[in-house]
Amino acid sequence: MTAVLVLAGVVWREMLRKKDLYVLALLLVALTLLLLTVDTFGAKNVSRYLLDLGLLLIWLLSIVLAVTFTARQIPEEEKRGTVFPLLAKPVSRWQLILGKWLGCWTASVSATILFFVFLLAVVYLRGGEVDGLALIQCAALYAVLLGVIAAITLALSARMTYGAAATTSFVLQGAVFMLVPRIPTLVGYEQGLRRSALMVLYYLLPHYELFDMRRRLVHEWGAIPWSAFGLIVVYGIVLTAFFLLLGWAAYRRKLFRRGEAL
Repeated sequence: MTAVLVLAGVVWREMLRKKDLYVLALLLVALTLLLLTVDTFGAKNVSRYLLDLGLLLIWLLSIVLAVTFTARQIPEEEKRGTVFPLLAKPVSRWQLILGKWLGCWTASVSATILFFVFLLAVVYLRGGEVDGLALIQCAALYAVLLGVIAAITLALSARMTYGAAATTSFVLQGAVFMLVPRIPTLVGYEQGLRRSALMVLYYLLPHYELFDMRRRLVHEWGAIPWSAFGLIVVYGIVLTAFFLLLGWAAYRRKLFRRGEAL
């Protein structure tokens, strides 16, 4: 466990050195401050509008951070050759996978919390209010979702280059976000093989919509029952564990030579 924590710490130091977080944070601040100039619907509606757009920006920017940062971890270790001293020490490939994921996940979640704090400050400045319990559930479920996304990206990077892993992950995340929630509607218009293929996709692909509480937060619908919350968290943990094991299985038999990874 010590090796996993050390690797996670290395990931944190690399994130601060690469300055990805700073760029995304400045972009979020700039866009949110731009939204502050909007005042056409009355104070209460403006605060709700800011909350809605701000939550969307947080989702997009934190996913970009999680994917781009996670996708580069293993390929850059191999490119620099630092993977050899890592694996030469008593560090197993499972510990490498787990340590990299833990560092990327905690870094992404920490950045997201900072984004949430900034957005809340802006909303309260405009006279808005947010349900505290719903906010906690929203942030917690999104943190679990980031763990799933980091695990998927890490599994892809175990056998791909940085560019290929990041691109594939972005395409997959976009497909899951946009396609999966619409499959029940699309099934009604299809028959035969297409209908069966859509149902297979529906049951195989992750359901990110379960983790999305933005509408409940914006429209003040309140928190969800804790039993449902717990089931969604368990679902996210199972997905994360599955993709981490998939990444480990892909990486455990990977062969290396100096200057080239096989």
